[in-house]
Amino acid sequence: MTEVLLVRGAELADGTRTDLLVQDGIIVETGLSLDKPGARVIDASGLIALPGLIDLHVHFREPGFEASETILTGSRAAAAGGFTTVFTMPNTSPVADTAGVVEQELALGEAAGYVTVQPIGAVTVGQKGERLAELGAMATSRARVRVFSDDGFCVWDPVIMRRALEYVKAFGGVIAQHAQDPRLTEGAQMNEGVVSAELGLAGWPAVAEEAIIARDVLLAEHVGSRLHVCHLSTAGSVDIIRWAKKRGIDVTAEVTPHHLLLTEDRVRGYDARFKVNPPLRTAEDVEAVREGLADGTIDIVATDHAPHPSETKACEWQAASHGMVGLESALRIVHGTMVESGRMTWSDVARTMSAAPARIGSLSGHGTPVAAGNPASFTLYDPAPTRTFSLDDLRGRSRNSPYLGEELPGEIRWTVNRGTVTVADGALLETPGALS
Repeated sequence: MTEVLLVRGAELADGTRTDLLVQDGIIVETGLSLDKPGARVIDASGLIALPGLIDLHVHFREPGFEASETILTGSRAAAAGGFTTVFTMPNTSPVADTAGVVEQELALGEAAGYVTVQPIGAVTVGQKGERLAELGAMATSRARVRVFSDDGFCVWDPVIMRRALEYVKAFGGVIAQHAQDPRLTEGAQMNEGVVSAELGLAGWPAVAEEAIIARDVLLAEHVGSRLHVCHLSTAGSVDIIRWAKKRGIDVTAEVTPHHLLLTEDRVRGYDARFKVNPPLRTAEDVEAVREGLADGTIDIVATDHAPHPSETKACEWQAASHGMVGLESALRIVHGTMVESGRMTWSDVARTMSAAPARIGSLSGHGTPVAAGNPASFTLYDPAPTRTFSLDDLRGRSRNSPYLGEELPGEIRWTVNRGTVTVADGALLETPGALS
C-alpha cells in the first residue's frame, strides 16, 4: 500500500495552481488548501506538475547486453528523468520476437518497480527482415504488445512491411518503422553534406530516410493501417508526414531531443558521443523538426535512449557504436529548445511527452491529466534553475551522453508512479517508495 501524499501548491500544465491528495495510487482530490492528517506533505511551490512522462522508444538491452544497461538500471534512469512509463525496443539477445521474451521483459520491469516497462515486439524473426515474427502471440501474451518495430534495422522489403501492417490491424497494433534505406547508407558515418566532405566521412543522405517514409505512408494508406515513424530527423521527412496527415493517412511520428538541439557540426571533433542513428543533421533540419513538433506534424518526443559501454565510444569514429543516452536529460532539452523559445507551452509538453505516446502505444490509464480520479503518475519539475549536466545526473549503466558539460535548464524534483515515489526532492530513491 502506497503512502498518502499531499502535494501543496503545484502548478498544472495549464497554469492552474492546486494541491493534490494522493491515496492508494490515485489522485483522490484536487483544490487549494487541502488537508489530510498523517499525509506526507510535499511543498510544490514553484514546481510544474506534469503527467508522468512516457517514452515510446528506449533500449534497455536486457536480455543479452547487460554490460550496457539492464531493465533495472534503465528504469532508474527513466525515473530520474521524470518518466513513469517506457516502451523497450526489441534489439536484445534473444531478440524480443516471441511471447516468452516480451513477458520476461515485462516481469523484470515489474520487479524493478520504478516505471511501467512495456515491451515492443520485433516485426520480423531476429529482426532479419525475412519473415514475420509471432505478432499475434505477443499481442495476446501477458505483455499485450501493441507496438512492433525492427528498430536498428529498417523493414526494407515492401512485401514484408505490407503484411505486417495488415496483420496488426486485427488487434489495433502499430508498426514503428526505423526509416533507413540500407543500400543508400552502406558505410555511412554522418549526415551527407558539406561537413562530411570536409571531414572525409562517408555521407548518410537525407533521402535514405525520406524514401522509406514516403513508401510506408502509401502502404499504410493502401491497407488502412497504423504507421509510426521513429526518430524522424530531416526537413524532407517533416514535409512527407505533413502531406500524409493532410491526406488522412493514419501516421504518427517522433523526434528525439538530440535532433531538436544538436547539429552535424558537433561531429567536427570526432567525439563519438555524437555518433547516432539517424545522424545529427543540418541547422535547417533542426529548425524544420522544431517547427514540425510545434505545429503538431510530429506527434511526440521520444529519447531513443541507447546506452553503450565506454569502450565502444572511446575509440575512433568509424569503429564507434551509434547511439546516446537521453532519459535523464530529455525534459530539460525540450524545455530549453521548445518552451523557452515560446514554440510550445507546458500543456504541449504534456501532450507530446505523455498523452500522445500513451495513445500511440495503446496504453490505457497512462498519460492521463493530473486530475482527481486519475492514476497518481506525475513529475514535479522546477523550471527555474540552470546548471551543468554532469555524470552525477546519469542513473543508468552507461555514460554516453552528448550533454555532459552543457548548461541545461530545469530540474526534476519529484517523480511519482501510481502513488509510489521514485524521485524525492531531486534524489533518486534506492528503493521505490522508500521515503525516509
